[in-house]
Amino acid sequence: MSKPIFSWRFQDLYLILAFEEGKFFSFLICLKMNKIALEIKGLLYSESQSGAYVLVLGDKHSTRRLPIVIGNNEAQSIALGLEDNQPSRPLTHDLFKKMAENFGIELLEVVITRFREGVFYAVLVCKQGEELSMIDSRPSDAIALAVRFGCPMSVYENVMEEAGIEMDEVKDMEETQEPTLEPEETTEDALDSLTVEQLQQLLQMAIDEEDYKKAAELRDLINSKSTEATEL
Repeated sequence: MSKPIFSWRFQDLYLILAFEEGKFFSFLICLKMNKIALEIKGLLYSESQSGAYVLVLGDKHSTRRLPIVIGNNEAQSIALGLEDNQPSRPLTHDLFKKMAENFGIELLEVVITRFREGVFYAVLVCKQGEELSMIDSRPSDAIALAVRFGCPMSVYENVMEEAGIEMDEVKDMEETQEPTLEPEETTEDALDSLTVEQLQQLLQMAIDEEDYKKAAELRDLINSKSTEATEL
């Protein structure tokens, strides 16, 4: 996760300078950018990746979905928060909430702000008195806190456009199109050899079967191939 070392605010604009993997980079966040309200649609165990879960977030006003692969601990924390279960000893996110409340800090909103090289980034929009601040966060931690604070969750429109999946999107395939592989044949090497159109068909099959982990992998591969084609 990136580590913010400097942030500057002017009205609704935030300039954040961060450090990640030995490199400095900056990004600009606008609180008034087009945002899509999200809700949790599901939390699914990933059979293909041990210890991982797929958090399925959905656009409240459409059939678009945003699948995000998260770890076991974060998945458990989100599930407990949704069920409003109180463990005998506070978990990390419960402790964060108690500390925030003790110091008069409100969590106003969590926003998924970026999707870069297959990784999602989010921010916590917090308020203490009259001071508004933004804290860099993993989406899994942000969602775990959101379900405890009962605050809104959202994603920037450009992130949903790049990484989201349209549930009712059906690709019309031409009769002359090359045959596609069946799901059990789709090894990593085989997927790399497929065209974008073939991958899109497999993506639709994964969505229809509600295999969001596979859908997320196919989505990333389609984006990668589309980017390579644009750069040629």
